[in-house]
Amino acid sequence: MKAVLQRVSEARVTVEGEVIGEIGQGLLVLLCAERGDTEAVADKLLAKMLKLRIFADEAGKMNRSLQDIGGGLLLVSQFTLAADTSGGNRPSFGQAAAPDEGRRLYDHFVAQARAAHPLVQTGRFAADMQVQLVNDGPVTIPMQMNA
Repeated sequence: MKAVLQRVSEARVTVEGEVIGEIGQGLLVLLCAERGDTEAVADKLLAKMLKLRIFADEAGKMNRSLQDIGGGLLLVSQFTLAADTSGGNRPSFGQAAAPDEGRRLYDHFVAQARAAHPLVQTGRFAADMQVQLVNDGPVTIPMQMNA
């Protein structure tokens, strides 16, 4: 499972002109399930993500986690993170999980996040979404968990 975490001061997801997910300070997470990913992989990624110390403490050092600051978590499915650009000029998405499996793992991830963290918002799986954010720092962290 792949994710790109962006530390934000605010972020929102819009579908067909309607804001469907919005947070203030926290993490915008672009999330991709790949072939062979499992619920255990998703759980491991979520646990690491919630504890990752990428927010400033009172001394200005990245020493606090999302849980420490009580920030928002905005989860957006993005199968294009599985892109393979090694051959030709058109990316291949063969490593992305099949749509039904991707949705199942995304829904599992969201449910687990909501059980573990008080402020979770989402995009809409497989929708054409517009994502707006103010990247704080900027801080952008790629993450990958394997079985």
